[in-house]
Amino acid sequence: MSEFAYKRMTVDEFLVWDDGTDTRYELIDGVPVAMAPTYGGHQIIAANFGRHLANTLDARPPCHVRSEAGILKPNSIRTYFQGDLAVTCSPHEAGQYAIPNPVVIVEILSPSTEADDRKVKLPVYRSIPSVQEIVLVHSERLYAEVHRRLDDTRWQVDLLTEPEDVLRLDSVGYAQPLALLYANVDLGKSPTTVASGESSL
Repeated sequence: MSEFAYKRMTVDEFLVWDDGTDTRYELIDGVPVAMAPTYGGHQIIAANFGRHLANTLDARPPCHVRSEAGILKPNSIRTYFQGDLAVTCSPHEAGQYAIPNPVVIVEILSPSTEADDRKVKLPVYRSIPSVQEIVLVHSERLYAEVHRRLDDTRWQVDLLTEPEDVLRLDSVGYAQPLALLYANVDLGKSPTTVASGESSL
């Protein structure tokens, strides 16, 4: 493993570091932390959500959605996260390694990542001035949280647990039933309760 693995890295050092494997890492306070592999449900939900967000953003150029989005901690040179999805309304520029001015950040929760997503990433995401909404979507049950900024210090959290519950992102004009995110995902429930992706609204 590279010598950088034994000392605190900067983001610039991290981005050129290679441990010789295919493992994906994030940088947390200067330390590379391996990311757990994603599996079917996680991947499908991320793709579904990304597609629906992209369709909404077509009417709002230059707003766009990015997958595996690089996210920097404010006032830090030693933290670099990869959000499952993020939306920015800043134009893309060649050579960008981090998403500029993220407006919406999405994390797909799984048993191996949920604790870090909540305890490590969420507070950082809330500290980013441009972020207006943060979405946590569970990969193994029908469940989502929308953290919505009210002002500099207060946030409102909406919980969605039913297929027909509308996931609303005011900052980008997105509003779709929660079930759409789970289309083609087997949640291990009976056929009558599995989210089918069909809107009942």
